[in-house]
Amino acid sequence: MSLSSTLEDGAAPETQSPEPNRPTVGFVSLGCPKNLVDSEVMMGLLHRGGAQLTPHAEDADILVVNTCSFIDSAKQESVDTILEMVQHKIANGGRAQRLIVAGCLVERYRDEIRANIPEVDAVVGTGELEAILEAAGLNRPATNSPFQILTTAQSDAVQIARHASSVNQHSRPESDGPQLQHEVHTHSNSVISTAAQRSGDTPVFGTPAAPSHSRPEGDLREQQGRFSRDTWDGATATLPTYLYSDETPRILTTPRSSAYIKIAEGCDHPCSFCIIPQLRGKFRSRPLSSIVAEAKSLIAQGVREITLIGQDTTCYGEDLLPDTTTGKRPELADLLDALAPLEGLKWLRFLYAYPNKITPRLLQTIARHDTIAKYLDVPLQHASANVLRRMKRGGTGDRFLQIIAAARKAIPNLVLRTSFIVGFPGETEQDFEELCAFVEAAKIDWLGVFSYSDEEGAGAFSLDEKVPKRTIEARRRKLMKLQQKISKRARKQWIGRELDILVEGESEETDLLWQGRSLDQAPEIDGKVLINDFGPHEELVPGTFYRAQITESHDYDVVARILD
Repeated sequence: MSLSSTLEDGAAPETQSPEPNRPTVGFVSLGCPKNLVDSEVMMGLLHRGGAQLTPHAEDADILVVNTCSFIDSAKQESVDTILEMVQHKIANGGRAQRLIVAGCLVERYRDEIRANIPEVDAVVGTGELEAILEAAGLNRPATNSPFQILTTAQSDAVQIARHASSVNQHSRPESDGPQLQHEVHTHSNSVISTAAQRSGDTPVFGTPAAPSHSRPEGDLREQQGRFSRDTWDGATATLPTYLYSDETPRILTTPRSSAYIKIAEGCDHPCSFCIIPQLRGKFRSRPLSSIVAEAKSLIAQGVREITLIGQDTTCYGEDLLPDTTTGKRPELADLLDALAPLEGLKWLRFLYAYPNKITPRLLQTIARHDTIAKYLDVPLQHASANVLRRMKRGGTGDRFLQIIAAARKAIPNLVLRTSFIVGFPGETEQDFEELCAFVEAAKIDWLGVFSYSDEEGAGAFSLDEKVPKRTIEARRRKLMKLQQKISKRARKQWIGRELDILVEGESEETDLLWQGRSLDQAPEIDGKVLINDFGPHEELVPGTFYRAQITESHDYDVVARILD
């Protein structure tokens, strides 16, 4: 089984032949971009610790599965993937000697993993990333235990790699490479040394992250028991506190031109459907200077699109100490102002925004910078006041429409993405119809719909009035069909537009087409621009920006021809 399908042309993969005394490690990363960054950090730590990385499970001495545990389907995928990797130890003739399970599933089910899957040799939770070294047998003390559970106290600190984990180090392409030949904005100060590029060393960034303080909301939620894991058999008592910095090594698995930066970790919100606060701890921000330093390093390596991620990026800075000069805490708008002008950066976006945190200043900042995507991803979750109250979200459909109207007024041509949960306990037919009416009125550009998943440990688990699964799925299908019509009308309006697109490579659906994205489309989650005419070019270079014109439209995707 291949652990990777995304090795990029011009990247710096590991050597083809394993070196003696250097263990070879293969990764599978499941779940969200936040989990992907955790995988990239663990890969960087292992590489710096002396391990080699491989995209092929059959070549790995050590296999790592970084799991997701957000909803039932994610848990099932995680378990299925672990069992698949077990086969490389016992049945498929693979060379794997160790299997490590990391991530959210570990925080929730440490003891059950140990009891039910004895082939797993070590577990690493979301706050223990640096413990991956010990789990892999690098700098590991002698132990007689065949199954080593690593806790925070012991550490100092989808698809494969979306079910596809690669071993890219985002080395900048050669100075005369095709990507940079096409870029008119390349500048000499964005060049890292060719010697460092060719050395294979993992990029290391500059300033350590300073400690932060809790948000008052987080302290209140803690007093109310929001982060309690007492009923979770095997969960450590201490919440995760880990937060990587710009000094932390990472090996990027995204296409060469794009990268995620995690600007914060954890969450303090009380949403009753969600267990992420128990899995990842209280909200904590990285210092602004650390994020900027990391962004500069990524740009120097050829990254042109940066996506800022966090469970709620709009809370950024609320836990940091005030600036000694201004007396103010940094906000997301300050971070965007610092990143947007960076030389060599072409696209900047952030995921995700909380509705009541979308301030006039934030909107003005987005509107002011050409490099910032005119794009808001605001997971509203529902539009019925009744359901929102039971979700402990607050708000109403009318209030959300006001927020959307204000955002569209402040940012011309704003693209809006959101997600909803259908079938939440107590959701009546009237509540669902209210949600459908909201979707019609809001005319949302990109929409995701989740079926409610009953998660033990979440507040909603104990709620009555559970909605039958058949009803939940019927509502999900109906809402998606409604959105399909809205999206089809919206995509038709794209015909004739000229815009910049980031070319990603051959289409995932057919080798007769290529695909890319516009600034209005976030990686992985939105529609695609399909390319059927290369225009003046004999061939296109993945990871490069081209000028294109939209010629056709479909429900979610559009078709374009290259102009320049």
